[in-house]
Amino acid sequence: MEGKGKGRAIGIDLGTTYSCVAAWQHDRIEIIPNDQGNRTTPSYVAFTDSHRLIGDAAKNQVANNPINTVYDAKRLIGRKFSDPTVQSDLNYWPFKVVPGADDDKPMISVTYRGEEKQFSAEEISSMVLTKMKDIAEAYLGSSVSDAVVTVPAYFNDSQRQATKAAGAIAGLNVMRIINEPTAAAIAYGLDKGANSSVAKNVLFFDLGGGTFDVTVATIESNVIEVKAITGDTHLGGQDMDNRMVNYFMKEFKIRKGKDISGNPKAVRRLRTACERAKRVLSSTFETPIEIESLCEGIDLFFTASRAKFEDLNMDLFDKCMELVEKCLSDAKMEKSSVSEVVLVGGSSRIPKVQQLLQELLGGKEVRKTINPDEAVAYGAAVLAAKLSNEGNVKVQNVVLLDVTPLSLGVLTIGDVMDVVIPRNTCIPIRREKGFTTARDNQTIVRFEVYEGERSKATDNNLLGEFILQGIPKAPKCVPNIKVWFDIDENGIMNVSAEDTGSGVKNGITITNHKGRLCREEIERMVGDAEKYRLEDEKHKKKVEARYAVEHYAYNMRNAIRSAANLTAADKESMEDAFKSFVQWLIFNEHAEVDDFKGKMKELQTVFDPIILNMNQDV
Repeated sequence: MEGKGKGRAIGIDLGTTYSCVAAWQHDRIEIIPNDQGNRTTPSYVAFTDSHRLIGDAAKNQVANNPINTVYDAKRLIGRKFSDPTVQSDLNYWPFKVVPGADDDKPMISVTYRGEEKQFSAEEISSMVLTKMKDIAEAYLGSSVSDAVVTVPAYFNDSQRQATKAAGAIAGLNVMRIINEPTAAAIAYGLDKGANSSVAKNVLFFDLGGGTFDVTVATIESNVIEVKAITGDTHLGGQDMDNRMVNYFMKEFKIRKGKDISGNPKAVRRLRTACERAKRVLSSTFETPIEIESLCEGIDLFFTASRAKFEDLNMDLFDKCMELVEKCLSDAKMEKSSVSEVVLVGGSSRIPKVQQLLQELLGGKEVRKTINPDEAVAYGAAVLAAKLSNEGNVKVQNVVLLDVTPLSLGVLTIGDVMDVVIPRNTCIPIRREKGFTTARDNQTIVRFEVYEGERSKATDNNLLGEFILQGIPKAPKCVPNIKVWFDIDENGIMNVSAEDTGSGVKNGITITNHKGRLCREEIERMVGDAEKYRLEDEKHKKKVEARYAVEHYAYNMRNAIRSAANLTAADKESMEDAFKSFVQWLIFNEHAEVDDFKGKMKELQTVFDPIILNMNQDV
C-alpha cells in the first residue's frame, strides 16, 4: 500500500459507461450524488471549441458533438491498437482512435479549442476520476487525496497498471486497486454477513456496461475469502447496444433505402434510443423506438421487442453462463453448495440473464438486496475507510482474502508456459521457483514473463522480460537460479532473481510493455491535467461572470419597466443601455471575465441611479 496523504479517502467505481463514488460520512458509507443530483456519473468526456465537459454535461451534448465526445475509454486501457477487440470497437465509436507515433498504443484523437489533440485512455480515465474526486470534495467539504479504485476482476497486469496511472494523473494516491466483484462482496458482507457466524458461499454475478465478472466467495462474520474469479473484459451492455444498433440500421436501410452507418450524428441518436429501449425492455415486453428526421428528413419508427432483443444477444447470455460454470469449477464447488446469488452491474437487470442464471443454479433465487449500480463503489469506500483508519469497528474488522485472476509464469524451452503462480491463488503472495541454464558456460539467462491460461507461452499475454547476468560459467543445469514472483494487494506483480551458488542477484522490474506509461509520461500527463483543470476553471469563471452581468441586466430591466414612479427619460435610458448590452453580447461571444466585469460596471452606472430614484420616490 502506498503512503496515505493528508486528505480524505474515497472509493471509486470507475465504470465503462457510468462511474460512482462513495465515502465514509455521518458514521456510515454514503454514495455521493453529483452536481446534477445523480448517484452515478456517465464516464464521458467531451471537447469543444471553448471548453471541456465531463460526466452528465458531456453525455447530454453527445448527439451534437459525437466525434469529439469520448466514452468507453476503459475498453482501451492497457491494450494495443492492434488488439482485435480494439479493432472491433472502432466500428462503433464515432470518435477517432489512432496508433501512437512510437508504439502500438491506442490514442484518441479529438478537436479541442480548434486544435487536434491526442489523449491516451489513461488520460481520459483520469479526467473521469478527477470529476469523481471533485464530486466527493464538494460533498465532503474537504480535500480528497486517497482512493480505492475498482477494476474488472479479469483485468490483466497492464490494465491494472494503466488504471493506477490514471489515478496518479488525476492527482490521487491510489491506495489499492480492487476487483469489482470483490468490492461488491465487501458491500454484501458488511450488510448481510457481518453478523453471521455461519459460512455462506456467495456467487457474485457482475454484468456491467463493458465487462463481465463472476466471483465465488465464502463469507463468514467479517472474513471475505474469494475462492475463484473469472470473466471477460469485453462483454457487457455496450455489446448488446451494438447488436441493436446494427439490427435497426439494417432495418432502416431495407425499409427506407438509406444507409446511416457513415453518419455519426444519426448513429449516435439511434444508439441513445437503443440504450433507452434496452432498459425499458427489462420491465416490459415491447417499446417503440421513434426518431424524427434521423437521416435526410426521414423518420425512424420501429417497435423493439424483448423477444428480439434476447434473440440478438443470446450468444452473449450463454457465454455469461459458461463463465459462471467455469468459476464454480475453479472454486471446486458444486452448484448446490452456492448459498446465495447476488446481482451486480446494470446489465444484470436483464430478465433473460436472471432466468438463465436461476436455471443454471437449479432454481436458486437471485438476490436483489444490494443496489447493482452502487455496490462496487460502496465496497471500495469500505476498504478506503479501513485503510485510512476511518469507519466504525465493523469496517475495521473486515478481512479480505482476494485472488489473482490469471496464471503467471515464464517461457521455457519449447515455448512452454512454466506457471509459477496459478490463477485463483490468494493474494498478496510471494512464491519462488527454481530454474537453471540450458547451455554450458551460460552467464546470462533471459526470462520472459507471461500471464494467461494457455500451455503455449506465446499464446498468452507477454508482460515483459528481464535478464539475470553475471552467472559464473558452469556446465548446463548446474547453476541454481531462484526466481521470486511477488503479487501485491493490487494484483500487480514484481519479479526478482538470484543465482544461489554465487550470490549474484538482481531486482527485476518488468520492462514497459503494451504501451504502459513510464514515470516521465505520467508526470507529463499530471502537468497536462493541471493545465486542463485551470482551463476548465477559467471557463467556469467566464460563464459565471457572463451569467452575473446578464442576470443583473435582465433583473434591472424588469424592475425599471414595471416601476410606475419613474420618468420617461429614466426608462428610455434603461432601454438604450439594455439594447446596447444585448448587442454587445452578440458580438462579443468570446469575451473574457474582465470584459464582463467592465460591462457590469458600465451598466451599474446607468441602472443604479435609476433604481435609487425609484426607491426614494416610493
